[in-house]
Amino acid sequence: MRTKALFISDVHLGTKGCQADLLLDFLRVHDADTIYLVGDMVDGWRLKQKWYWPQAHNDVVQKLLRKARKGCQIIYIPGNHDEFLRDYVGSNFGGVLIMDYAIHEAANGRRYLVTHGDQFDMVVRHARWLAFFGDRAYGFALFVNTYLNAARRRLGLTYWSLSSWAKLKVKNAVNYIGRFEELLASEARRHEAQGVICGHIHHATMHDDYGVRYINTGDWVESCTALVEHYDGRFEIVHWGRSTEPSAVIPLQEAAA
Repeated sequence: MRTKALFISDVHLGTKGCQADLLLDFLRVHDADTIYLVGDMVDGWRLKQKWYWPQAHNDVVQKLLRKARKGCQIIYIPGNHDEFLRDYVGSNFGGVLIMDYAIHEAANGRRYLVTHGDQFDMVVRHARWLAFFGDRAYGFALFVNTYLNAARRRLGLTYWSLSSWAKLKVKNAVNYIGRFEELLASEARRHEAQGVICGHIHHATMHDDYGVRYINTGDWVESCTALVEHYDGRFEIVHWGRSTEPSAVIPLQEAAA
């Protein structure tokens, strides 16, 4: 499948929760004129604590570099987990351009601010200790998910995410997500853009609730989602199947740009 642009975020290479094999499967099927890596591709926080880098994670890097050599423009916008790369903004590594943020012009001429989004997370900005604690709690939830869903598979049940359920059901978390989206929509207007494309909160969605198009690409730890722009200007959030059909594309939300 050839598309105009592809947006991927929150892969968290270097962690056991990273679904690198599914991402490789997705990248084998999808090509694009431009690929945006929208932050947290590598998890520097976890790698500092303990080195974990299996072959599949290396294969993801090699796959992206191979696409760059074949002429795909790749733009890497660091997030909070790979913030060490912000020291190299403006640099080009093997055809991968590091940028603090980008303005993407869609096929229909509409402008989209592309940013990871952690700059608009009040916890990350003003209480880093709490952000690190939350990261540990999230890792524990993923650990519980592994055993919980192993039992669910034996019972013939589908995948269910404890951490996603908690984020969406706890009132304060829902309010936090809403505030995060509102701040990013305001930033898009400041850049005279008609939309914003981000990651960071691992919650894939697309809506116009704050007067501009807000799109979150999701993640490759739980939801395994990416954003695709087709040549006619349509944006689509694609979910890459986790269990029975790895190559099944399931549109979560689709709307004209």
